[in-house]
Amino acid sequence: MKEPKLSGREMAVLKAIDYTAGSFGPELVSRTQIDQQDLLDILSGLMDVGYVEAYAGQNQTSQLTEVVAAALDDTRFEINPSYALQIKNAMKR
Repeated sequence: MKEPKLSGREMAVLKAIDYTAGSFGPELVSRTQIDQQDLLDILSGLMDVGYVEAYAGQNQTSQLTEVVAAALDDTRFEINPSYALQIKNAMKR
């Protein structure tokens, strides 16, 4: 598998996501200090390539394919376990 190529902002968002429990939108906004709309764009890009998964609330079953600003507060983001090792290695550089 190829090593992911991540921008600095993508790395900041991935570092802000808790690997064990995931992180909700407001936590990511406060940890990264990135504007909410920019954060949504970054998360959408990471979700498109499969590095991040989004879930509505505490549910593991209702995976989202798109997140809108109105739902950011109730959306939990997780690192996709299939890519976790490659992401960790890419962020070490």
